[in-house]
Amino acid sequence: MFGPFSCLASLPSKARINPNDIPPPTPINLPRYQPYAQHDQTIDPSGALPTLLELTGRSTGALGPLGFAAIGLDLKLDAPTQDLVPDQSHIPDFRRWDHLTTDECRCENQATRWPLRTGNLSPGCQVYLERKKELSNRNEDAFRTVRRIPPPKGQQQARLGNAYEFFRCLELLTTYWDDPTRPPELPPSPEMSAAEAAPEESFPEGAMEVEAPIVARTVSGQSMPPEFRQHLITAFVKLVAYDFGCNVSMSRVEPRLHLSSPASPRRRKTYTPSNCHFVFQSPMTREAARAGLVYGPVATVSARPTVNFTSPDAETAQSLDLAREVTAALIAAQHRAREDRAETRFGEGQWWTSKPRWGGGSGGPIGREIDKDVVQGDKDARPSDGDGGDGLSVPATKKPRKNMSIYDSYRMVRPPSSVWDRKAKYEAIGKVQGADHDDIYVVSSLFHHVSILRVRVPLRLLEVLDGSPEPDKSKRSWGKVMAWRSPWYDLFDSDQRVAAMQLLWAVTAYQMRKEAGTVDVTMADA
Repeated sequence: MFGPFSCLASLPSKARINPNDIPPPTPINLPRYQPYAQHDQTIDPSGALPTLLELTGRSTGALGPLGFAAIGLDLKLDAPTQDLVPDQSHIPDFRRWDHLTTDECRCENQATRWPLRTGNLSPGCQVYLERKKELSNRNEDAFRTVRRIPPPKGQQQARLGNAYEFFRCLELLTTYWDDPTRPPELPPSPEMSAAEAAPEESFPEGAMEVEAPIVARTVSGQSMPPEFRQHLITAFVKLVAYDFGCNVSMSRVEPRLHLSSPASPRRRKTYTPSNCHFVFQSPMTREAARAGLVYGPVATVSARPTVNFTSPDAETAQSLDLAREVTAALIAAQHRAREDRAETRFGEGQWWTSKPRWGGGSGGPIGREIDKDVVQGDKDARPSDGDGGDGLSVPATKKPRKNMSIYDSYRMVRPPSSVWDRKAKYEAIGKVQGADHDDIYVVSSLFHHVSILRVRVPLRLLEVLDGSPEPDKSKRSWGKVMAWRSPWYDLFDSDQRVAAMQLLWAVTAYQMRKEAGTVDVTMADA
Protein backbone atom coordinates (compact mmCIF):
# COMPACT_ATOMS: atom_id res chain seq x y z
CA MET A 1 0.00 0.00 0.00
CA PHE A 2 2.78 2.37 0.94
CA GLY A 3 5.35 1.11 -1.55
CA PRO A 4 8.94 0.97 -0.24
CA PHE A 5 7.86 2.44 3.12
CA SER A 6 5.63 -0.49 4.00
CA CYS A 7 8.58 -2.56 5.23
CA LEU A 8 9.68 0.15 7.67
CA ALA A 9 6.59 -0.24 9.83
CA SER A 10 7.64 -3.80 10.82
CA LEU A 11 11.18 -2.88 11.90
CA PRO A 12 11.94 -3.42 15.60
CA SER A 13 12.80 -0.22 17.42
CA LYS A 14 13.44 0.71 21.01
CA ALA A 15 10.91 2.84 22.83
CA ARG A 16 11.52 6.55 22.98
CA ILE A 17 12.93 7.54 26.36
CA ASN A 18 13.56 11.01 27.65
CA PRO A 19 17.36 11.45 27.93
CA ASN A 20 16.82 13.07 31.31
CA ASP A 21 15.31 9.81 32.61
CA ILE A 22 18.37 7.69 31.71
CA PRO A 23 20.49 7.04 34.84
CA PRO A 24 24.22 7.79 34.70
CA PRO A 25 26.45 4.96 33.44
CA THR A 26 27.93 2.52 35.91
CA PRO A 27 31.67 3.20 36.22
CA ILE A 28 33.96 0.33 35.22
CA ASN A 29 36.77 -0.27 37.72
CA LEU A 30 38.35 -3.68 37.23
CA PRO A 31 39.88 -5.25 40.38
CA ARG A 32 43.66 -5.18 40.77
CA TYR A 33 44.10 -6.97 44.09
CA GLN A 34 47.41 -8.88 44.10
CA PRO A 35 48.48 -11.11 47.02
CA TYR A 36 52.09 -12.26 47.39
CA ALA A 37 53.59 -15.38 49.01
CA GLN A 38 56.86 -17.29 49.29
CA HIS A 39 57.69 -20.98 49.47
CA ASP A 40 59.55 -21.00 52.82
CA GLN A 41 57.56 -18.19 54.39
CA THR A 42 56.93 -18.63 58.12
CA ILE A 43 53.30 -17.96 59.03
CA ASP A 44 51.44 -17.40 62.25
CA PRO A 45 49.98 -20.75 63.45
CA SER A 46 46.77 -18.95 64.44
CA GLY A 47 46.24 -18.05 60.78
CA ALA A 48 47.38 -21.35 59.30
CA LEU A 49 45.01 -23.31 57.08
CA PRO A 50 44.52 -26.21 59.57
CA THR A 51 43.53 -23.66 62.22
CA LEU A 52 40.98 -22.09 59.88
CA LEU A 53 39.61 -25.51 59.00
CA GLU A 54 39.10 -26.26 62.68
CA LEU A 55 36.70 -23.32 62.71
CA THR A 56 34.73 -24.46 59.68
CA GLY A 57 31.18 -23.21 59.84
CA ARG A 58 32.04 -20.68 62.56
CA SER A 59 34.21 -18.14 60.79
CA THR A 60 34.49 -16.55 57.36
CA GLY A 61 38.26 -16.20 57.62
CA ALA A 62 38.75 -18.68 54.78
CA LEU A 63 37.83 -15.87 52.37
CA GLY A 64 39.82 -12.72 51.84
CA PRO A 65 43.42 -11.81 52.71
CA LEU A 66 43.57 -14.20 55.68
CA GLY A 67 42.62 -17.15 53.53
CA PHE A 68 45.07 -16.16 50.78
CA ALA A 69 47.89 -16.03 53.33
CA ALA A 70 46.85 -19.44 54.68
CA ILE A 71 47.03 -21.19 51.30
CA GLY A 72 49.99 -19.07 50.12
CA LEU A 73 48.42 -17.49 47.03
CA ASP A 74 50.92 -15.66 44.81
CA LEU A 75 49.23 -13.86 41.92
CA LYS A 76 50.82 -12.22 38.88
CA LEU A 77 48.70 -9.75 36.93
CA ASP A 78 48.68 -9.06 33.18
CA ALA A 79 50.53 -12.30 32.48
CA PRO A 80 51.40 -13.07 28.84
CA THR A 81 50.23 -16.17 27.03
CA GLN A 82 53.58 -17.87 27.65
CA ASP A 83 52.90 -17.82 31.41
CA LEU A 84 49.34 -19.07 31.08
CA VAL A 85 50.21 -22.05 28.85
CA PRO A 86 53.05 -24.16 30.32
CA ASP A 87 53.92 -25.89 27.04
CA GLN A 88 54.51 -23.19 24.44
CA SER A 89 54.49 -25.73 21.62
CA HIS A 90 50.68 -25.71 21.86
CA ILE A 91 50.47 -21.96 21.25
CA PRO A 92 49.70 -21.47 17.54
CA ASP A 93 51.48 -18.84 15.50
CA PHE A 94 48.44 -16.58 15.23
CA ARG A 95 50.47 -13.75 13.75
CA ARG A 96 51.43 -15.93 10.80
CA TRP A 97 47.91 -17.29 10.43
CA ASP A 98 46.54 -13.75 10.20
CA HIS A 99 48.56 -13.12 7.02
CA LEU A 100 47.55 -16.30 5.18
CA THR A 101 45.52 -15.91 2.02
CA THR A 102 42.49 -18.04 1.30
CA ASP A 103 44.44 -20.44 -0.92
CA GLU A 104 47.37 -20.67 1.51
CA CYS A 105 45.00 -21.30 4.38
CA ARG A 106 43.31 -24.12 2.51
CA CYS A 107 46.64 -25.74 1.69
CA GLU A 108 48.17 -25.45 5.16
CA ASN A 109 45.05 -26.19 7.19
CA GLN A 110 45.77 -29.89 7.63
CA ALA A 111 49.34 -29.21 8.77
CA THR A 112 48.09 -26.89 11.53
CA ARG A 113 45.82 -29.52 13.10
CA TRP A 114 47.14 -31.52 16.07
CA PRO A 115 45.93 -34.79 17.62
CA LEU A 116 43.55 -34.41 20.56
CA ARG A 117 42.91 -36.78 23.44
CA THR A 118 39.53 -37.58 21.90
CA GLY A 119 41.16 -39.20 18.88
CA ASN A 120 40.17 -36.34 16.57
CA LEU A 121 42.24 -33.48 15.22
CA SER A 122 42.19 -29.96 16.58
CA PRO A 123 40.81 -27.12 14.46
CA GLY A 124 43.38 -25.51 12.20
CA CYS A 125 44.07 -22.11 10.68
CA GLN A 126 40.98 -22.29 8.49
CA VAL A 127 38.59 -22.49 11.45
CA TYR A 128 40.60 -19.83 13.27
CA LEU A 129 40.27 -17.33 10.42
CA GLU A 130 36.54 -18.04 10.25
CA ARG A 131 36.12 -17.29 13.96
CA LYS A 132 38.26 -14.18 13.68
CA LYS A 133 36.24 -12.89 10.75
CA GLU A 134 32.99 -13.52 12.62
CA LEU A 135 34.16 -11.75 15.78
CA SER A 136 35.64 -8.85 13.79
CA ASN A 137 32.23 -7.67 12.62
CA ARG A 138 31.35 -4.15 13.70
CA ASN A 139 28.94 -4.09 16.59
CA GLU A 140 26.41 -1.94 14.75
CA ASP A 141 26.41 -4.27 11.75
CA ALA A 142 26.11 -7.37 13.92
CA PHE A 143 23.29 -5.87 15.97
CA ARG A 144 21.39 -5.09 12.76
CA THR A 145 21.62 -8.74 11.80
CA VAL A 146 20.47 -9.86 15.26
CA ARG A 147 17.52 -7.44 15.25
CA ARG A 148 16.73 -8.29 11.60
CA ILE A 149 17.13 -4.71 10.47
CA PRO A 150 18.06 -4.23 6.80
CA PRO A 151 21.59 -2.88 6.24
CA PRO A 152 22.17 0.68 5.02
CA LYS A 153 21.81 1.27 1.32
CA GLY A 154 24.79 -0.07 -0.61
CA GLN A 155 25.98 -2.41 2.17
CA GLN A 156 25.53 -6.14 2.75
CA GLN A 157 24.14 -7.81 5.82
CA ALA A 158 26.81 -8.92 8.30
CA ARG A 159 27.34 -12.68 8.29
CA LEU A 160 27.77 -13.77 11.90
CA GLY A 161 27.88 -17.54 11.38
CA ASN A 162 28.80 -19.32 14.59
CA ALA A 163 29.09 -15.99 16.44
CA TYR A 164 25.38 -15.22 16.07
CA GLU A 165 24.56 -16.34 19.64
CA PHE A 166 27.47 -14.30 21.00
CA PHE A 167 26.30 -11.11 19.31
CA ARG A 168 22.73 -11.78 20.35
CA CYS A 169 23.84 -11.90 23.99
CA LEU A 170 26.09 -8.87 23.48
CA GLU A 171 23.18 -6.89 22.04
CA LEU A 172 21.22 -7.52 25.25
CA LEU A 173 24.01 -5.84 27.22
CA THR A 174 23.68 -2.60 25.24
CA THR A 175 20.56 -1.76 27.25
CA TYR A 176 22.71 -1.56 30.39
CA TRP A 177 26.22 -0.66 29.19
CA ASP A 178 27.58 1.92 26.78
CA ASP A 179 29.42 0.54 23.78
CA PRO A 180 32.93 2.07 24.13
CA THR A 181 33.60 1.55 20.42
CA ARG A 182 30.70 3.72 19.39
CA PRO A 183 31.53 7.44 19.05
CA PRO A 184 29.61 9.61 21.52
CA GLU A 185 26.72 11.60 20.13
CA LEU A 186 27.56 15.29 19.92
CA PRO A 187 24.91 17.74 21.15
CA PRO A 188 23.54 20.18 18.56
CA SER A 189 25.42 23.45 18.18
CA PRO A 190 23.82 26.40 20.01
CA GLU A 191 24.24 28.51 16.85
CA MET A 192 21.89 26.23 14.90
CA SER A 193 18.24 27.03 14.74
CA ALA A 194 15.63 24.68 16.14
CA ALA A 195 14.62 23.61 12.66
CA GLU A 196 18.24 22.78 11.73
CA ALA A 197 18.89 20.94 15.00
CA ALA A 198 15.85 18.69 14.61
CA PRO A 199 14.84 18.57 10.94
CA GLU A 200 11.57 16.92 10.11
CA GLU A 201 11.63 14.31 7.39
CA SER A 202 8.86 14.38 4.86
CA PHE A 203 6.98 11.15 4.26
CA PRO A 204 4.35 10.35 1.69
CA GLU A 205 0.81 10.72 2.85
CA GLY A 206 -0.23 7.72 4.95
CA ALA A 207 3.33 6.50 5.60
CA MET A 208 4.39 5.74 9.17
CA GLU A 209 7.38 7.53 10.68
CA VAL A 210 9.86 5.04 12.11
CA GLU A 211 12.63 5.80 14.57
CA ALA A 212 16.15 5.09 13.34
CA PRO A 213 17.36 1.69 14.64
CA ILE A 214 20.05 2.88 17.08
CA VAL A 215 21.27 0.74 19.98
CA ALA A 216 21.67 2.86 23.09
CA ARG A 217 21.78 2.39 26.84
CA THR A 218 18.60 3.10 28.79
CA VAL A 219 19.37 1.49 32.20
CA SER A 220 22.41 1.46 34.48
CA GLY A 221 24.74 -1.52 34.38
CA GLN A 222 24.18 -2.45 38.01
CA SER A 223 20.55 -3.29 37.14
CA MET A 224 21.49 -5.92 34.56
CA PRO A 225 20.31 -9.46 35.42
CA PRO A 226 23.29 -11.70 36.24
CA GLU A 227 22.21 -14.34 33.71
CA PHE A 228 22.88 -11.91 30.84
CA ARG A 229 26.59 -11.89 31.68
CA GLN A 230 26.60 -15.66 32.16
CA HIS A 231 24.97 -16.27 28.78
CA LEU A 232 27.44 -13.93 27.07
CA ILE A 233 30.55 -15.59 28.46
CA THR A 234 29.10 -19.05 27.80
CA ALA A 235 28.45 -18.19 24.15
CA PHE A 236 31.97 -16.80 23.82
CA VAL A 237 33.64 -19.89 25.28
CA LYS A 238 31.57 -22.20 23.07
CA LEU A 239 32.95 -20.49 19.97
CA VAL A 240 36.31 -22.13 20.70
CA ALA A 241 35.50 -25.07 22.94
CA TYR A 242 33.04 -26.74 20.58
CA ASP A 243 35.66 -27.31 17.86
CA PHE A 244 37.89 -28.99 20.46
CA GLY A 245 35.13 -31.40 21.51
CA CYS A 246 34.06 -29.50 24.63
CA ASN A 247 31.02 -27.66 25.83
CA VAL A 248 29.96 -25.36 28.67
CA SER A 249 27.26 -26.64 30.99
CA MET A 250 26.00 -26.15 34.49
CA SER A 251 26.76 -28.87 37.01
CA ARG A 252 23.81 -31.07 37.93
CA VAL A 253 24.99 -30.93 41.54
CA GLU A 254 25.63 -27.56 43.17
CA PRO A 255 29.39 -26.83 42.94
CA ARG A 256 30.77 -26.73 46.46
CA LEU A 257 34.23 -26.39 47.92
CA HIS A 258 34.35 -29.05 50.66
CA LEU A 259 36.36 -28.19 53.76
CA SER A 260 37.15 -30.75 56.47
CA SER A 261 38.79 -30.05 59.78
CA PRO A 262 41.85 -32.14 60.70
CA ALA A 263 41.18 -35.60 62.09
CA SER A 264 40.03 -35.23 65.69
CA PRO A 265 37.28 -36.54 67.98
CA ARG A 266 35.13 -33.59 66.92
CA ARG A 267 35.83 -33.58 63.19
CA ARG A 268 33.58 -31.25 61.22
CA LYS A 269 32.91 -30.72 57.56
CA THR A 270 31.37 -27.79 55.75
CA TYR A 271 31.31 -26.36 52.26
CA THR A 272 31.41 -23.06 50.37
CA PRO A 273 28.95 -22.92 47.46
CA SER A 274 29.67 -21.35 44.10
CA ASN A 275 27.56 -20.60 41.05
CA CYS A 276 30.37 -21.39 38.61
CA HIS A 277 29.90 -23.39 35.43
CA PHE A 278 32.26 -25.95 33.94
CA VAL A 279 33.79 -26.69 30.57
CA PHE A 280 33.32 -30.43 30.07
CA GLN A 281 34.54 -32.72 27.34
CA SER A 282 31.58 -33.87 25.29
CA PRO A 283 30.80 -37.60 24.99
CA MET A 284 32.43 -39.43 22.11
CA THR A 285 29.89 -42.21 21.59
CA ARG A 286 26.19 -42.08 20.84
CA GLU A 287 25.37 -44.19 23.86
CA ALA A 288 27.23 -41.81 26.18
CA ALA A 289 25.56 -38.81 24.56
CA ARG A 290 22.11 -40.29 25.07
CA ALA A 291 22.96 -41.02 28.69
CA GLY A 292 24.04 -37.39 29.21
CA LEU A 293 27.59 -38.23 30.27
CA VAL A 294 30.29 -35.56 30.45
CA TYR A 295 34.02 -35.79 31.14
CA GLY A 296 36.28 -33.49 33.09
CA PRO A 297 35.97 -30.73 34.02
CA VAL A 298 38.43 -29.16 31.59
CA ALA A 299 38.07 -25.64 33.02
CA THR A 300 35.61 -23.56 35.01
CA VAL A 301 33.66 -20.41 34.15
CA SER A 302 33.02 -17.77 36.81
CA ALA A 303 30.81 -14.76 36.03
CA ARG A 304 30.13 -12.42 38.95
CA PRO A 305 27.54 -9.63 39.16
CA THR A 306 29.76 -7.34 41.27
CA VAL A 307 30.13 -3.84 39.81
CA ASN A 308 31.53 -1.80 42.73
CA PHE A 309 35.22 -2.22 43.56
CA THR A 310 35.97 1.28 44.85
CA SER A 311 33.82 1.98 47.91
CA PRO A 312 33.40 1.78 50.79
CA ASP A 313 36.36 -0.60 51.19
CA ALA A 314 38.06 -1.24 47.86
CA GLU A 315 40.55 -3.81 49.20
CA THR A 316 37.80 -5.91 50.81
CA ALA A 317 35.61 -5.85 47.70
CA GLN A 318 38.46 -6.80 45.39
CA SER A 319 39.80 -9.53 47.68
CA LEU A 320 36.34 -11.09 48.01
CA ASP A 321 35.95 -11.15 44.24
CA LEU A 322 39.34 -12.85 43.89
CA ALA A 323 38.26 -15.30 46.60
CA ARG A 324 35.26 -16.29 44.45
CA GLU A 325 37.59 -17.03 41.55
CA VAL A 326 39.98 -19.06 43.73
CA THR A 327 37.03 -20.93 45.20
CA ALA A 328 35.89 -21.89 41.70
CA ALA A 329 39.43 -23.07 40.89
CA LEU A 330 39.65 -25.19 44.05
CA ILE A 331 36.23 -26.70 43.33
CA ALA A 332 37.39 -27.72 39.86
CA ALA A 333 40.60 -29.15 41.37
CA GLN A 334 38.59 -31.25 43.84
CA HIS A 335 36.39 -32.53 41.03
CA ARG A 336 39.36 -33.43 38.85
CA ALA A 337 41.03 -35.20 41.79
CA ARG A 338 38.09 -37.65 41.90
CA GLU A 339 39.47 -39.53 38.90
CA ASP A 340 39.59 -43.31 39.48
CA ARG A 341 38.07 -42.86 42.95
CA ALA A 342 34.77 -43.89 44.47
CA GLU A 343 32.66 -41.51 46.51
CA THR A 344 32.76 -41.86 50.28
CA ARG A 345 29.85 -39.98 51.75
CA PHE A 346 30.66 -37.99 54.86
CA GLY A 347 29.68 -39.93 57.98
CA GLU A 348 29.26 -43.24 56.18
CA GLY A 349 29.60 -46.06 58.74
CA GLN A 350 29.45 -43.68 61.71
CA TRP A 351 27.01 -44.20 64.55
CA TRP A 352 25.34 -40.83 64.05
CA THR A 353 24.31 -41.82 60.51
CA SER A 354 22.92 -45.26 61.41
CA LYS A 355 21.45 -45.26 64.96
CA PRO A 356 18.33 -43.36 66.09
CA ARG A 357 19.07 -41.27 69.17
CA TRP A 358 15.85 -39.57 70.23
CA GLY A 359 15.41 -41.30 73.58
CA GLY A 360 15.08 -44.76 72.07
CA GLY A 361 11.34 -44.48 71.49
CA SER A 362 9.58 -45.32 68.25
CA GLY A 363 8.00 -41.86 68.04
CA GLY A 364 4.54 -40.92 66.93
CA PRO A 365 2.73 -39.34 64.02
CA ILE A 366 3.88 -35.93 62.83
CA GLY A 367 2.50 -33.22 60.58
CA ARG A 368 -0.60 -34.20 58.64
CA GLU A 369 -0.39 -37.72 59.99
CA ILE A 370 -2.19 -36.45 63.09
CA ASP A 371 -5.92 -36.85 62.43
CA LYS A 372 -7.38 -37.38 65.86
CA ASP A 373 -7.17 -33.84 67.21
CA VAL A 374 -8.05 -31.86 64.10
CA VAL A 375 -8.51 -28.20 64.92
CA GLN A 376 -11.39 -26.42 63.22
CA GLY A 377 -10.00 -24.38 60.37
CA ASP A 378 -6.61 -26.04 60.56
CA LYS A 379 -4.85 -25.89 57.22
CA ASP A 380 -3.46 -29.39 57.81
CA ALA A 381 -6.95 -30.90 58.19
CA ARG A 382 -8.26 -33.12 55.41
CA PRO A 383 -10.82 -31.40 53.16
CA SER A 384 -14.49 -32.26 53.50
CA ASP A 385 -16.41 -34.12 50.85
CA GLY A 386 -18.76 -31.13 50.30
CA ASP A 387 -21.90 -33.15 51.18
CA GLY A 388 -22.52 -31.61 54.59
CA GLY A 389 -20.53 -34.23 56.43
CA ASP A 390 -18.34 -33.74 59.44
CA GLY A 391 -15.36 -32.74 57.35
CA LEU A 392 -13.42 -35.95 58.13
CA SER A 393 -14.53 -38.12 55.24
CA VAL A 394 -11.87 -40.14 53.50
CA PRO A 395 -10.80 -38.58 50.17
CA ALA A 396 -10.96 -40.45 46.93
CA THR A 397 -8.46 -43.21 46.45
CA LYS A 398 -5.24 -41.94 44.89
CA LYS A 399 -2.62 -43.74 42.91
CA PRO A 400 -0.05 -45.54 45.03
CA ARG A 401 2.95 -43.39 45.91
CA LYS A 402 6.09 -44.24 43.97
CA ASN A 403 8.45 -42.21 46.10
CA MET A 404 8.91 -42.20 49.84
CA SER A 405 6.73 -39.73 51.71
CA ILE A 406 8.37 -36.68 53.22
CA TYR A 407 7.70 -37.92 56.75
CA ASP A 408 9.21 -41.36 56.16
CA SER A 409 12.23 -39.71 54.58
CA TYR A 410 12.56 -37.40 57.59
CA ARG A 411 12.54 -40.31 60.03
CA MET A 412 15.40 -42.09 58.29
CA VAL A 413 18.88 -41.86 59.82
CA ARG A 414 21.45 -41.81 57.04
CA PRO A 415 24.52 -39.94 55.79
CA PRO A 416 24.15 -36.65 53.88
CA SER A 417 23.08 -36.85 50.26
CA SER A 418 25.59 -37.57 47.51
CA VAL A 419 27.68 -34.65 46.27
CA TRP A 420 29.01 -36.37 43.14
CA ASP A 421 27.31 -36.08 39.78
CA ARG A 422 26.42 -39.59 38.70
CA LYS A 423 26.58 -38.67 35.02
CA ALA A 424 29.97 -36.97 35.23
CA LYS A 425 33.08 -39.01 34.56
CA TYR A 426 35.61 -37.08 36.61
CA GLU A 427 38.98 -36.81 34.91
CA ALA A 428 41.99 -34.52 35.30
CA ILE A 429 42.02 -33.57 31.62
CA GLY A 430 45.23 -31.76 30.70
CA LYS A 431 47.07 -32.57 33.92
CA VAL A 432 50.77 -33.35 33.53
CA GLN A 433 51.33 -37.02 34.30
CA GLY A 434 53.20 -37.59 37.55
CA ALA A 435 53.12 -33.92 38.59
CA ASP A 436 52.43 -32.91 42.19
CA HIS A 437 50.10 -30.12 41.10
CA ASP A 438 47.16 -29.51 38.79
CA ASP A 439 46.77 -26.45 36.58
CA ILE A 440 43.23 -25.09 36.80
CA TYR A 441 41.90 -22.51 34.35
CA VAL A 442 39.15 -20.08 35.31
CA VAL A 443 37.42 -18.08 32.58
CA SER A 444 36.47 -15.02 34.61
CA SER A 445 33.95 -12.36 33.64
CA LEU A 446 33.07 -8.95 35.11
CA PHE A 447 31.07 -6.10 33.57
CA HIS A 448 31.42 -6.88 29.82
CA HIS A 449 35.04 -8.03 30.19
CA VAL A 450 36.70 -11.43 30.25
CA SER A 451 39.98 -12.69 31.68
CA ILE A 452 41.63 -16.09 32.11
CA LEU A 453 43.12 -17.09 35.44
CA ARG A 454 45.54 -19.99 35.78
CA VAL A 455 45.87 -21.44 39.29
CA ARG A 456 48.50 -24.10 40.04
CA VAL A 457 46.87 -26.13 42.83
CA PRO A 458 49.25 -28.48 44.72
CA LEU A 459 47.82 -31.94 45.39
CA ARG A 460 49.02 -31.66 48.99
CA LEU A 461 46.73 -28.65 49.45
CA LEU A 462 43.74 -30.75 48.38
CA GLU A 463 44.70 -33.34 51.00
CA VAL A 464 44.81 -30.69 53.72
CA LEU A 465 41.42 -29.35 52.63
CA ASP A 466 40.15 -32.92 52.94
CA GLY A 467 41.30 -33.12 56.57
CA SER A 468 44.89 -34.32 56.37
CA PRO A 469 46.86 -33.00 59.40
CA GLU A 470 49.80 -30.66 59.01
CA PRO A 471 52.97 -31.64 60.96
CA ASP A 472 54.09 -28.02 61.34
CA LYS A 473 51.50 -25.24 61.29
CA SER A 474 54.14 -22.54 61.03
CA LYS A 475 55.04 -23.64 57.48
CA ARG A 476 52.98 -24.80 54.53
CA SER A 477 53.90 -28.31 53.42
CA TRP A 478 52.79 -27.51 49.83
CA GLY A 479 54.84 -24.31 49.53
CA LYS A 480 52.58 -21.80 47.80
CA VAL A 481 49.81 -21.57 45.24
CA MET A 482 50.99 -19.77 42.11
CA ALA A 483 48.45 -17.98 39.92
CA TRP A 484 48.61 -15.95 36.72
CA ARG A 485 45.95 -13.62 35.38
CA SER A 486 45.70 -12.43 31.81
CA PRO A 487 44.75 -8.83 30.98
CA TRP A 488 41.05 -7.97 30.97
CA TYR A 489 39.55 -7.96 27.48
CA ASP A 490 36.52 -5.85 26.56
CA LEU A 491 34.07 -7.95 24.54
CA PHE A 492 32.61 -4.81 22.95
CA ASP A 493 35.99 -4.14 21.30
CA SER A 494 36.55 -6.34 18.24
CA ASP A 495 40.35 -6.35 18.58
CA GLN A 496 40.22 -7.28 22.26
CA ARG A 497 37.69 -10.07 21.80
CA VAL A 498 39.84 -11.54 19.03
CA ALA A 499 42.83 -11.43 21.41
CA ALA A 500 40.73 -13.14 24.09
CA MET A 501 39.71 -15.78 21.56
CA GLN A 502 43.37 -16.44 20.73
CA LEU A 503 44.22 -16.92 24.41
CA LEU A 504 41.24 -19.21 24.95
CA TRP A 505 42.25 -21.17 21.84
CA ALA A 506 45.77 -21.75 23.19
CA VAL A 507 44.51 -22.78 26.64
CA THR A 508 41.95 -25.21 25.21
CA ALA A 509 44.51 -26.70 22.82
CA TYR A 510 46.86 -27.31 25.74
CA GLN A 511 44.22 -28.90 27.95
CA MET A 512 42.87 -31.17 25.19
CA ARG A 513 46.28 -32.25 23.89
CA LYS A 514 47.02 -35.91 23.32
CA GLU A 515 49.53 -37.26 25.81
CA ALA A 516 51.95 -40.04 24.98
CA GLY A 517 50.35 -43.41 25.60
CA THR A 518 46.77 -42.12 25.37
CA VAL A 519 44.37 -44.54 23.74
CA ASP A 520 42.19 -43.09 21.00
CA VAL A 521 38.43 -43.40 21.45
CA THR A 522 36.42 -43.53 18.24
CA MET A 523 32.74 -42.79 17.75
CA ALA A 524 30.64 -45.92 17.90
CA ASP A 525 27.94 -46.56 15.29
CA ALA A 526 29.01 -43.46 13.38
